[in-house]
Amino acid sequence: MTFPPGALTEEGVRQNIRPLFSEVLARDEVYMANHSLGRPLDQTRLDVDAGLSLWYRDMDEAWDAWMTETTSWRAGITDLLGLHQPDAVVPRASCGQALRAVLNSFPADRPVRVVTTDVEFDSIDFVLRSYHEAGRAEVRFVTSGTRDGAPWVDAGALAEAVTPETDLAVVSAVVFMTGQIVQELDELVRACHSKGAKVMVDAYHAVGVLPFSLGESDFAMGGSYKYLRGGPGCCWLAVHPRHLGADGPKTVDTGWFAKEDTFGYGRPDSTHRKAGGDAWLESTPAVLPFYQARAGLAFARAVGVERLRPYGLGLSRRIRGGFLAAGLPVLGNDGADQFGAFVCVGHPSAAQASARLKELGVNTDARGFFVRFGPDLLTTDEEIQLAVQAAQQVWGK
Repeated sequence: MTFPPGALTEEGVRQNIRPLFSEVLARDEVYMANHSLGRPLDQTRLDVDAGLSLWYRDMDEAWDAWMTETTSWRAGITDLLGLHQPDAVVPRASCGQALRAVLNSFPADRPVRVVTTDVEFDSIDFVLRSYHEAGRAEVRFVTSGTRDGAPWVDAGALAEAVTPETDLAVVSAVVFMTGQIVQELDELVRACHSKGAKVMVDAYHAVGVLPFSLGESDFAMGGSYKYLRGGPGCCWLAVHPRHLGADGPKTVDTGWFAKEDTFGYGRPDSTHRKAGGDAWLESTPAVLPFYQARAGLAFARAVGVERLRPYGLGLSRRIRGGFLAAGLPVLGNDGADQFGAFVCVGHPSAAQASARLKELGVNTDARGFFVRFGPDLLTTDEEIQLAVQAAQQVWGK
């Protein structure tokens, strides 16, 4: 999959990219929810069929091709994260699974001591609260500040809450509710490491839509559901290569695919795991999600985040400008570059406002007291105008 070089333009997108999405673009709506569920390429249906066809044609011999696909997917995600060790990315069905694997890598002689914010997505928040209630973790939720009436994460305050007794800090690169890009992540990681704590980053709203690298973070998690256009069931846990040696952490969230001699079916007195990130594998994996995610990952890598981000910012600025001109309460009047790939507009009944927008042909979603508008690479200027007009009607402006 290749595209002409240079900055993306609406005309270039119309000629070279929109034809790859003809099936989903046939829907009669203005789609502003790519930040929730990414629009699939036409090729995605063919890829899933290819993975399924192996089953019919080859039966158990399909596993060679299925595992090759898994390895290719891991390498692609590794590339997006700026890593150089493909096995540092470990497949997971969900981010909740990824978080549990990390929590279960700490010694079991006492609860895991965790510091996090009070605005993490439910994949993090609900799991941590469940561990806390069960006595498996002691979790401190750092209260966010506010900005324009919205919760706002202060990385400095989170760092201050970490003590030498803390095991793990968990934070988002981009906050799911507001789109805030959490600044100074590198400084947060250094502060946590200076106190002996590891850091796990939720990168779901970053990878594939804005520049992100694992850096010195110990762990990160994300998936293909949104900007990588791969649908549900294809998530990942990234483990920093420094933790992949023989003396690195080992999770008890494991399975037989992590066994050193996977198909030997032996019963040794102690477990012997594969080397590197393969030691974090679980049991028999679901394979079709990797076919489902193939085209979206290839698309993101072929276009390049370095081109997707500037184009996305242009879309966000246009819709943000339209909302501000109409007098709508847009979060963050100082510009789009402080936010991820969606624009938030406040409303006291956000879910109802989002439902009304959908009746008017504009597909958005709501989180808290905000309606989230996610203009997509495929979004046209005409669609932005229609979205602004619909919002004016819903907000009574």
